[in-house]
Amino acid sequence: MAASPLAGTPYHLRHAAVATWLNGGVPPTTVAEWAGHSVEVLLKIYAMCLDGTDAATRQRVQEALGHRNR
Repeated sequence: MAASPLAGTPYHLRHAAVATWLNGGVPPTTVAEWAGHSVEVLLKIYAMCLDGTDAATRQRVQEALGHRNR
């Protein structure tokens, strides 16, 4: 028996890596390439991993629009 659910199977390790990349802010196009997925498949499988990124995403949009934090 595995000491960690992440070590249960190679699939679990792969899933953990992809989820970590997405949560770390690696663009989905890059993650899809690294994982060997299309972006469409990646987002269908891993969309739930993107929860909690709203604030960081809004910040990036504001910076792209030239707005500064006040």
